Amino acid sequence: MVKKKSFFSTTQMIMLSFLVLILAGSLLLSLPVSSASGSAVPYWDALFTSTTAACVTGLVTLPTATTWSAFGQVVILVLIQVGGLGVITMMSALMILLQKRIGISDRLLLQDACNLNSLSGIVRFVKRMLLGTLLVEGTGALLYMIVFIPEFGLRGIWISVFTSISAFCNAGIDIIGENSLCGYATDPLVNTVTSLLIILGGIGYIVWWDVLGLGKESAGKKRRAFRNLSLHSKIAISTSLILIFGGGILICIFEYDNPLTIGNLSLWDKLQISLFQSITTRTAGFATVPQQDLTSASSILCLLLMFIGGSPVGTAGGIKTVTLAVLAASAIATIQNKHDVSMFQRSISKQAVNKAVAVTLMSFSIMFTSTLLLSAVSDADALDILFETISATATVGLTRDMTPYLNTAGKLIIIGTMYLGRVGPISLALALNSGKKHPNIIRNPTEEISIG
Repeated sequence: MVKKKSFFSTTQMIMLSFLVLILAGSLLLSLPVSSASGSAVPYWDALFTSTTAACVTGLVTLPTATTWSAFGQVVILVLIQVGGLGVITMMSALMILLQKRIGISDRLLLQDACNLNSLSGIVRFVKRMLLGTLLVEGTGALLYMIVFIPEFGLRGIWISVFTSISAFCNAGIDIIGENSLCGYATDPLVNTVTSLLIILGGIGYIVWWDVLGLGKESAGKKRRAFRNLSLHSKIAISTSLILIFGGGILICIFEYDNPLTIGNLSLWDKLQISLFQSITTRTAGFATVPQQDLTSASSILCLLLMFIGGSPVGTAGGIKTVTLAVLAASAIATIQNKHDVSMFQRSISKQAVNKAVAVTLMSFSIMFTSTLLLSAVSDADALDILFETISATATVGLTRDMTPYLNTAGKLIIIGTMYLGRVGPISLALALNSGKKHPNIIRNPTEEISIG
């Protein structure tokens, strides 16, 4: 029996699923019922909002809290949840809930959508991912209620649920007001809960199960917990810790005497806000200080942190921590004239190094093209434009107060950037994973060239 060939490739299916989600969301948000005023929002703003929600970015041209009705906010939250976990994953979850059979083609699609290396236990992985997501988001919502219910009454329940899902999915969209979380800059509970949700969503599900698996180990092995983790988890955790605390310390130094941000605060509040800024730039998008008030040094550091993003197989964007670590290890190996690239006494495959280079180059190309185009249609400051485009490319959502003032051309550029920033690197990674059906057996002669 001849197997029927799929019309779309896996990569095309994933890209198309995000596109359909965005367009469906834009149509719903353009309805009068989605607007708080009862009058339909301009379609370009509806499309922009749908894209930023589905791509879990967080850049908004209109204030979410005051522009959208309860229905519109529900649509946005659904887009965030589905976009954060992935359309294919959510569709598979629905099939599991309906007790439908997951065929081999569906499992292959799930494998690529989740960026996993094996089909083994793929359905169980999705079930655990959904259960873990609901548990973490639910816990976050309950903790938020301690602050938001006394302040907003019963509406505080909805605000808590919305903020928890948005934080876990690294979306950075809130319905509290027009200044993100600036009103809670020194609130330890809001800062801690939001930071933990961002980190848990961005660290990746592979790390979750790896760390939780240590609980089943014997007492002797638990004492060597980090050593027992997989190489992926070791790289993701160590790189994330370096970026979070290293970034927090540098931001605190750069902003220490800045009266517009943390200059007039106590040392504890300075450290708290600096650490949060370091965490949120890793594709979360919430802000406790106005980004346009940061010093130039902090802004440039944030550009780097935004471009790197979170870790693979999570809700964060960017080139990912593991990609950065592999690139750094490859550079060190080249400088030391070593043949193998290694980390934690393990060798990194050449394919992984090549993949890291390709993903980084694609993300940089998207960012550079977007910056060039936005500069052509806008007269904004160069740093503001670069901040905007990197934020869109890495699906961060932070802005130096430029997004609300984008013209139509600028909105379309950022819409395209958010979409490509979300699906572009993923699609490239899948294409590299799939390999060639017919490997090239003819090799061209090698010739030396000069580099550097």
